[in-house]
Amino acid sequence: MRELPSGTVTLLFTDIEGSTRLLHELGDGYAGALAEHRRALRQAFARHGGVEVDTQGDAFFVAFASARAALRATDEGQRALAGGPVRVRMGLHTGEPTVTDEGYVGLDVHRGARIAAAGHGGQVVMSQTTRELAGSDLTLRDLGEHRLKDLSAPQRLWQLGDSEFPPLKTLYRTNLPVQPSPLVGRERELAEGGTLLREHRLVTLTGPGGSGKTRLALQLAAEAIEDFSDGVWWVPLQALTDPELVLTNVAQTLAAGGELTAYLKDKHLLLLLDNLEQVIECSPRLAELLGSTTGVKLLVTSREPLRIEVEHEYAVEPLAEDQAVELFRLRAADGEPIETVREICVRLDCLPLAVELAAARTRLLPPDKLLERLARRLPILTGGRRDAPERQRTLRATIEWSYDLLTPEEQQLFARLSVFAGGFDVEAAEAVVDAELETLQSLLDKSLVRQWGTGRLGMLETIRELASERLEASGAAGELRRRHAEHFLALAQSASLTNEAEGEQRHDLVIRDRENVRGALEWGLESGEIEHALQLAASLENYWVTNSPLEGRRWLGELLERAGELPGELRALALRAYGATHAIFGVSEEGTRLYEAALAEYRRLGDERGIGIMLLRLGVERLWQGDAEGARAFAEESLRLHRKAAFKRGEAQALSLLAGLELKAGEEDRAFELYERSAALCKESGFTWARVNVLLTLSELLLGRGRLVESQARVRELLPLARKMGDRQNTIYGVALLARLATEAGQLEHSGRLWGAIEAEETRAPVGHWDGERDAYAEPVLANAGPEFEQGRSEGGDSRSQMPSSSPSGPHRRSECRTAPGDANTVNAVSPRRRAARTSGGRRGSGVPRGRRRGARESASPGLSPGW
Repeated sequence: MRELPSGTVTLLFTDIEGSTRLLHELGDGYAGALAEHRRALRQAFARHGGVEVDTQGDAFFVAFASARAALRATDEGQRALAGGPVRVRMGLHTGEPTVTDEGYVGLDVHRGARIAAAGHGGQVVMSQTTRELAGSDLTLRDLGEHRLKDLSAPQRLWQLGDSEFPPLKTLYRTNLPVQPSPLVGRERELAEGGTLLREHRLVTLTGPGGSGKTRLALQLAAEAIEDFSDGVWWVPLQALTDPELVLTNVAQTLAAGGELTAYLKDKHLLLLLDNLEQVIECSPRLAELLGSTTGVKLLVTSREPLRIEVEHEYAVEPLAEDQAVELFRLRAADGEPIETVREICVRLDCLPLAVELAAARTRLLPPDKLLERLARRLPILTGGRRDAPERQRTLRATIEWSYDLLTPEEQQLFARLSVFAGGFDVEAAEAVVDAELETLQSLLDKSLVRQWGTGRLGMLETIRELASERLEASGAAGELRRRHAEHFLALAQSASLTNEAEGEQRHDLVIRDRENVRGALEWGLESGEIEHALQLAASLENYWVTNSPLEGRRWLGELLERAGELPGELRALALRAYGATHAIFGVSEEGTRLYEAALAEYRRLGDERGIGIMLLRLGVERLWQGDAEGARAFAEESLRLHRKAAFKRGEAQALSLLAGLELKAGEEDRAFELYERSAALCKESGFTWARVNVLLTLSELLLGRGRLVESQARVRELLPLARKMGDRQNTIYGVALLARLATEAGQLEHSGRLWGAIEAEETRAPVGHWDGERDAYAEPVLANAGPEFEQGRSEGGDSRSQMPSSSPSGPHRRSECRTAPGDANTVNAVSPRRRAARTSGGRRGSGVPRGRRRGARESASPGLSPGW
């Protein structure tokens, strides 16, 4: 190998587009075409000082000391190939890669390769850095910002020349939901709305409830995806009543840690804020958000405009008659006579929700009977505010007409179900509002209640509003809201999310019903039932720190501030949980103060188990501060108290912290033994969060020792647990380890499929600390990349609905990773010892949450911010 340039280097990657197709087309002539392509490119690169770093198949990796020379070389190379059968994509990136005996390593190498992969045959794509340093008089075209598969931030890319190519093969992030049926009509609205969205920072779709604002907005957002390099994000707000939670929900959706404005400062994305009307008071904060960013746009649906300066309002009108007729016939029980249906739609002002409700009635009434009832009742039922638009009053009449057709038992249940926010299950409906299954089924059949996924039911918000009015008028609202709050306190306590709790942790129960939990907390504040609300908030201790620490801090802080005299046990738990929502972001004065206050309260109560928990947490703080000796003293005392109290969860955490200290000290065998004991205790006590973290560490240690079958078993054990908790980050860590294990077993296609799935998941939202540790996991996997790996990688990247199974598919499904046990030289895994050292002893299984190491992220994706 010639001497490689060092310092600032421009890296060139090339690849033939459609090489497999070309092989089939050219047959025996392919070898000659490939050789001619190599000759032409090598001559062009050498003429401009290029140093060939590597050649694999039909791809070149070349380095240049000058960005200008690299650009000239690619131009000459493409001209030499013009008109021939071989079309080559080329990518340029300038950086400071590290030179090793094997060539170059570092992020710049990955970035250059990704830039090349984003292009098309005949196209030269380069990074902003290359473009700035090239200083060429050649024509360069700005392609805008694009998110590359292995990068956490968008990159501005440029093209050599002004030729037209298809859009770059880069990734756009979105969480827009898949719709069960196509949008009916709305061609004019889509064209007009798309133009407004390109020209304005804030577009608000206004109109009455049921006019189809959400469906239109989702389609507009879907069609605009390619205009936003950082993606399009849907933030449903229909279950919110507190304007203060709007930006919290935005941050959770984006998986944005810390201050939302700072996170969005350099982003170019579209936020679809859906159903904003009930939290319209957040409008000034949205204006501030737009004022402090340059690349963020908002698409809002609301029954009224936000009335802020940058807003452009677009009124969503009813459907055209033909469109309404088509919608009715799609939703009706069977094929219906068109003229009768047309008259029904006209009577309903062609409002989508009204049309859908009427269509659902055809299960009971034929269209002619349905039309007859509409003719009699609409004039009577038209009502609501006298100053409301006619369409809004007509929709209200339609919903009230549906209500009026219910039996007394159905009407009562319809009203009572409005106590639920964000959906409910049958058991909750039975417990809180005394629902009878037959009556509930009838409301479901009439489309007043809808299925919201497996085992979940709910109401459209427009319908829920009318039901809520009926509930208030009944005089039963106060009692039912109390029962609702009591039910969700019991649910939260059954989830076992405090350290003292018995039984398996069930984060999923709270994640599924977090809107109902919020409603119960709001009821406590509004009704003055502070102690009840504080019991609920404190019982969610591990949920707050793993899912939404800032929101937990807000609830606990406000409730503690308003609380009077509290039972000592509740006060200690609340202080501890409140402290954890501070501590998860790093050692802080306030977090330590709260922990010490909780410790003092437990000492006053003589609660040795509580004392042990607090000593352990303060020991972790000592370790994070670099005081290993102090941490060990606290951990050992905590372990003594927990064993005395036969408290397995506490013992498991203390052992995990001691294991981390042993690992930091280089005593890997002792650390391994302690981790194993901790994992066993976590399993016995149902301490799922701690068990997942310890299993991950054990799997890495086993991988490092070459005990691959055992390492794989640990990962397969933890993945279902992480998925159930909604722990997206630990799921990715586990899948990354499986990819490495598959590589070691020679299952390269399966390894590629797993890695492709990780890359697809990375495009959905940031993944917390994985973003900083990714390269250490990627290097040994990607080092074995080849055609088989790339085939699997492509398949995995296309499967974006969920992370893959932990087991190989196809003929390898039953195979295991076979490597000689104990041969530590076989695997060069990510070293837990090295990572423990560089994080001041913190490891995911050591009892030290990763959230302290680089700052926890507040996210809609649960599990991104592990905590105590």
